[in-house]
Amino acid sequence: MFGRRAQNAAEPSETPRPVAQPAPSQPQLSAVDEPVEEKKPEPRPVSNIVDLAKGVIQPVLLERIDPARVAKLDRSELREQITAVVGEIALENKIKLNANEQQVVVTLLLHDMLGLGPLEPLLGDEAVTDIMVNGPKQIYVERRGKLELTDVTFRDDAHVMNIATRIVSRIGRRVDESVPLVDARLEDGSRVNIIIPPLAIDGPSISIRKFAKQKITLDKMAEQQNLSPQMATVLRIASRCRLNILISGGTGSGKTTLLNALSRLIDVGERVVTIEDAAELQLQQPHVVRLETRPANLEGKGEITQRDLVKNCLRMRPDRIILGEIRGAEAIDMLQAMNTGHDGSMGTVHANNPREALTRLENMVAMSGFKLPVDAVRQQISSAVNMIVQVSRMRDGKRRIISITEVVGMEGDIITTQELFAYRFTGEDARGNLTGTFDCAGLRPHFTERASYYGLERALMEAAT
Repeated sequence: MFGRRAQNAAEPSETPRPVAQPAPSQPQLSAVDEPVEEKKPEPRPVSNIVDLAKGVIQPVLLERIDPARVAKLDRSELREQITAVVGEIALENKIKLNANEQQVVVTLLLHDMLGLGPLEPLLGDEAVTDIMVNGPKQIYVERRGKLELTDVTFRDDAHVMNIATRIVSRIGRRVDESVPLVDARLEDGSRVNIIIPPLAIDGPSISIRKFAKQKITLDKMAEQQNLSPQMATVLRIASRCRLNILISGGTGSGKTTLLNALSRLIDVGERVVTIEDAAELQLQQPHVVRLETRPANLEGKGEITQRDLVKNCLRMRPDRIILGEIRGAEAIDMLQAMNTGHDGSMGTVHANNPREALTRLENMVAMSGFKLPVDAVRQQISSAVNMIVQVSRMRDGKRRIISITEVVGMEGDIITTQELFAYRFTGEDARGNLTGTFDCAGLRPHFTERASYYGLERALMEAAT
């Protein structure tokens, strides 16, 4: 696999690389040096010699790689061969490494060759839910709802760009000066947003929203006190009764996580079509068709929007349509789908409370260009949306469902609602965690008759009253 590349006799030989000092642009991977709370699956650097060794070994290793053969090897075989070559290069350059340091160098090289470089340890840390790269020298993570500055760094802007390009190229997209912002995803479904100069002034920025390997359920959320057991029961019944559910909340509030949890209750015999800008939903049903938007090409053509996909999916005989995020003109098509036999459809929207979510839907219908009277739009919304679930990330870092609200109907030109559950803040404990109660309004749910059709009326009344 490896071998020294032949050098043309007519070309001057390369200047020997210094051993004592690494190139000025080499990274100082201090974040990997320091211990963290969670156990890492791979070895960590133990001394500065690792950084020096990697800076000298990496360019020599790249010269000896046969890319065609590397692509055919799995990671374990590649590790074995790189380990042998790293030992040779270290010996040639009189770099003294013990066994642990050598394995750390090999791990870092593999991260740069096959993975996402300095981000790999953060991706492997299950406590990290978000990774935010603000240029090469500033990387934040979110752990347990709180932001923390890490010691992980990249060499320079070019190193960040190399990782960004690797991410988007895997799904057939590109990021450069002509396309300076892009949404993408990692192989495990984690969502990625990348924005680069000239739009990002301080260097390329990468934002990664990770998903926990353990699939979350409503029962698990109840254990974590994200909602009460009674609320979980009502949501479970609402999904099984094929209510059209709108999940509302701010950025990072847990909308997609809740949508995934609700989707687990869909019957395995139903055909589900999901529509997203960057595919991140993780449905467990066997009959799922996943659709993803496409940006325009360099000529400004070929763009496929969420609205285009909603229109197309109506010809695909879906039982349910799940829209990752309703943000524009596709709202009118989604409402029409909900009103024409696609019961049980779901979507998310950015809003601070249920009433604002309805207003945002109304505004997005106006964005579609339809010249409809206000009362007609509101009538369309009230007949399409059955329930709004409001989620929030609170100041202690915990996500909670703070309201479950039914859309009841119309009174004049006003959409009427009734709140079944609400979270009431009461104080703060000694650890800084917020305390409160999930209060039940004790009202008879508007969809009780529908629950009776599915044989779930008794369970619903026990949970909601």
